[in-house]
Amino acid sequence: MKSICIYCGSRKGDDASLMPMAYKVGEMIAQSGNSVVYGGACVGLMGQVADGALAHGGRVVGVIPKLIFDFEVAHNGITELHQVESMHDRKLKMMQLSDAFIALPGGFGTMDELNEIITWRQIKLHDKPIALLNHNGYYDHYIEFLKVCVKSGLVSQEHLDMLIVSDSMEKILAQL
Repeated sequence: MKSICIYCGSRKGDDASLMPMAYKVGEMIAQSGNSVVYGGACVGLMGQVADGALAHGGRVVGVIPKLIFDFEVAHNGITELHQVESMHDRKLKMMQLSDAFIALPGGFGTMDELNEIITWRQIKLHDKPIALLNHNGYYDHYIEFLKVCVKSGLVSQEHLDMLIVSDSMEKILAQL
């Protein structure tokens, strides 16, 4: 593996443990010798992942749509920043640059990226590992919803089993 894509929130959230967790994720990826690929922002959990990796000698590659870049939230201190036209272009570029994907807590953007990368794997556009860092049970309801989808016959167990789910970044890195 060379690069790990992190999907996560551009907000800091209400749980005081989120920002230090995101920083630690960046640190751990850098210490594992992998690069971080992420959404390119300096704010929220995204900024903490980037800062954690950079502070520990890591390479950080951001991919940011022009519209968001214009809001002045782009992280100016990262190793490489790709500016793309649209959110769709961002997701495609992040997929192309990454060898694995990990979703941390986040909002609609994170869920959109996560669900699309799962779908792309399901239809064989890639065969890269996907993980959920279920920090403080953040994804518990999502995981239960996916089990309901399997039970209803609308998602196969095989596709659900593609997801690596853990509350431990150490365990996720070991499985990747």
